[in-house]
Amino acid sequence: MAAALPPFAPFPPADWRQHLGPPQWHSLLDAWLALSRAWLGLGDVELARRAAGDATLVTFLTSFVREVAAAGPGVLAPQAAPLLRAVFQLLSRLFTTALPPRPLLTLDFLTDLAKAYPKKHAASLLAHLSAQHTPAFEAPLASAKKLLIPHLDAGIKGDLKLVEATLSRLNHLLHSSPHACTLFLAGSDFFDGLVTCFRVMNPPLRKVIVTTMYLSLVGLTEANPPKWAMLSDQLYALKASADAHKQGPTNANDSLVPELVTSTPILRLLLRRAEAADAANGNFKKRVTALESFKKGPMVRPKRLVRRKTDKGKGRETQDQAHAELHVHRMSQITQIQDLFPDLGAGFVSKCLDEYDDDVEQVVANLLGESLPEHLATADRTEPLSHEVGPPPRDLEPRSTLELPSRRNVFDDDEFDRLAMDTSKLSFGKRPEKTADDLLQDKSTAPDKAAILSALAAFDSDDDERDDTYDAADVGGTVDSTNQEADGVSEGIEEMLYRAYQMNTKTFERNAEVRRGKTRGDLRTETGMTDEAIEGWAVMLARNPQQKKRMEAKYAFGGEQAQIERTAWRATPAGSGGEDSDPEGGSSIRGGRGGRGGRGRGRGRGRGGNVAGPTGDKETEQARRRKEANKGSRANHNRREGRARKMARGGFPG
Repeated sequence: MAAALPPFAPFPPADWRQHLGPPQWHSLLDAWLALSRAWLGLGDVELARRAAGDATLVTFLTSFVREVAAAGPGVLAPQAAPLLRAVFQLLSRLFTTALPPRPLLTLDFLTDLAKAYPKKHAASLLAHLSAQHTPAFEAPLASAKKLLIPHLDAGIKGDLKLVEATLSRLNHLLHSSPHACTLFLAGSDFFDGLVTCFRVMNPPLRKVIVTTMYLSLVGLTEANPPKWAMLSDQLYALKASADAHKQGPTNANDSLVPELVTSTPILRLLLRRAEAADAANGNFKKRVTALESFKKGPMVRPKRLVRRKTDKGKGRETQDQAHAELHVHRMSQITQIQDLFPDLGAGFVSKCLDEYDDDVEQVVANLLGESLPEHLATADRTEPLSHEVGPPPRDLEPRSTLELPSRRNVFDDDEFDRLAMDTSKLSFGKRPEKTADDLLQDKSTAPDKAAILSALAAFDSDDDERDDTYDAADVGGTVDSTNQEADGVSEGIEEMLYRAYQMNTKTFERNAEVRRGKTRGDLRTETGMTDEAIEGWAVMLARNPQQKKRMEAKYAFGGEQAQIERTAWRATPAGSGGEDSDPEGGSSIRGGRGGRGGRGRGRGRGRGGNVAGPTGDKETEQARRRKEANKGSRANHNRREGRARKMARGGFPG
């Protein structure tokens, strides 16, 4: 008979492990490893007999699996791999016995086992257990299903915390055991309960329900043999539940089916596996296509606003800036995978995304199939996302460069390249042909002296009378200073203003007292102008001496004398020669432009009539028409036009 083995010490919980020093902890790991190897050295019969009588073995196995599932394999360092392998081999041999210990067949132990070990190891162990001890394996699963269904159907009235906790633990088992997926989807009660409970507005619970449904449907394709008929029925049930929800008053997209087909690659994965197994018949493809119509639009997650300094490329990037540059899209991909595998750390998921070029579907498929590369399969799956980012590579670091061919042209190796150019031949800008002295001495381009003298001889300075319109004292140009239409004041109003200005200039002052005075009021009434216009007229008159002179000459004589007496000597019948005598009986009143006296002769034009005569008189009307017809000859118009024509000919007469 083999010697008795010492008992196993249970694996301590986390709060106990904190009080153990590294030497004590390493000695415990070595003791567990040595004792496990000693148990593995026993035969099958002896192992089964001792396991039935040694409760410390089962206690160690259950506590070991529970703590490793909770804290991860890193808690076993530095003996993680050997101890995990030894415990796995012990469990494999115990599951092959006639009756495994009952504590190893509970739901908590099975879910912890599926979480502690990778899928490719846990799946084979659970498949062997379900095949060898089917009733014992299905008993805890059936109890869990029976417990969940009433709470799922009750919706918000059920124990939602219990449902969320149970489904979260159960998902690890569904991920590793296709037999468990088949058991839970057998019948429609569990499926209908998930659809009903999803209506509760509880985001964490909804994520767990979507994960459960996804793992259950995928597990049907991994069974041996695959349950294609059962999977087709489940797809039809999904379509029916989505159509029923769409007919209701709530949002059509707020149900389990749209969330499942949008946030997970379930349809593409099922179709690809069905085509690979040659099980994708027309009915199966039609149901997959029908479910694709329930996909929601692209999920746009709100971007996190991060205030960053303007990058001017003048320094190395700090760690805070590198962390701020972590793209939101990568975090969205990590969250999407963690919804399906809550036990995976963000750092491990990020490494998987880097390995498969950010392809979420490929990462999920390899995680489900346990086909990760060796460096990812042995990595710590609970590794958090590290924000320690090294300095970015500098673009200006020295590196070997290819020697580019040099460009050449016809001026290569000339005098400038050799610095042999004569500086006297250099000039900045256009090189002048002659200096200033040479240009002054050159008479070839000078005008002919004879031509200049002939032009001066042809110029007649007495060709026209002096035109005083353009004297420097005048306003200048061809402006007619007598034009009153441009001033905006009629001749009668201007005369009133000028008379008032002559009488008292204070009438035009700018103050309230003058504006309220009687003189200003009468002036406003007579002219019809405002105070501002009257004061502005006075300001402009004071600023324009020429205008003032013109008004002085125009309005100095008021015109009160209606008759001018003759002063010339005339012979009288009495021979007195008095100035008032008119031997021929002519009129002594000057008649406008007509000749003096009744004979119609004198210095006038020999025509009678006066524009100031009585209205309706023939001569008066003729005089008025002649005045209007001959206006063009006055006011310097003709002389101005003549000067303009002369200047157009170049200033020379002819």
